[in-house]
Amino acid sequence: MRVIGIDPGLRNMGWGVIEMDGSRLRHIANGIIHSAGDDLSIRLLKLHAGLVDVIARYAPETAAVEQTFVNKDAVATLKLGQARGIALLAPAQAGLSIGEYAPNAIKKAVVGVGHADKIQVQHMVRQQLPGVTFDGPDAADALAIAICHAFHSQAVRRTQAAILGRGALEITAGQARIRRSIE
Repeated sequence: MRVIGIDPGLRNMGWGVIEMDGSRLRHIANGIIHSAGDDLSIRLLKLHAGLVDVIARYAPETAAVEQTFVNKDAVATLKLGQARGIALLAPAQAGLSIGEYAPNAIKKAVVGVGHADKIQVQHMVRQQLPGVTFDGPDAADALAIAICHAFHSQAVRRTQAAILGRGALEITAGQARIRRSIE
């Protein structure tokens, strides 16, 4: 499974692509899409075009985006929300399913502690993806988001398999009871 993680930002949108094969993770690529200037619409357009290009280039099968937290500056929060809208729109346009994760959930999945600092997160991403070099802190965060989603998706698949397996056993047992009652 190939996953793109996206760390929304209006000036710097981090992205990271990993591949998960069973429980093994492999780094594919990471980077930062930069936007600058005063015209918000042009900045959002640049973020969208860059993210569309990354998705087309690396062909992920699923995406994950960090949820926005609300801070004291309402204007900054609103602008970040617009960048997050782009982070959700581009993968949706490509037909990808999208997982959304709170910052503490990402840290807990990658580090084991929900209040880890950036250095701890980067260290654990390096442990999970040996040899990786980050294009910057936003790219490292995006890789952490992708890892979180990969782990979450794997857990969901295991749960579904367990439920389906149990259901098959229940059907088989039920069929056996019916056969015995007929005979």
